[in-house]
Amino acid sequence: MRIAPTLAGAVLAVAAVLVFVFGGSFTSHRDVLEVGGLSVTTEEQRPIAPWLLAAVFFAGVALVLTEARRKA
Repeated sequence: MRIAPTLAGAVLAVAAVLVFVFGGSFTSHRDVLEVGGLSVTTEEQRPIAPWLLAAVFFAGVALVLTEARRKA
């Protein structure tokens, strides 16, 4: 019985939906200026691209369907 791919696919699909619904983002750090020993950085909140979430969702669904088809 191969439950790991089915479970991984379900987790991927659910995680993608949750991140899309609740608006997931990540913080990027960038060096703006470096002079001698002085360094200035900035933080920027960036949203996760919806196309990336769609790709993760469909990959999870594909895993679940592939395992369901394999068992049948």
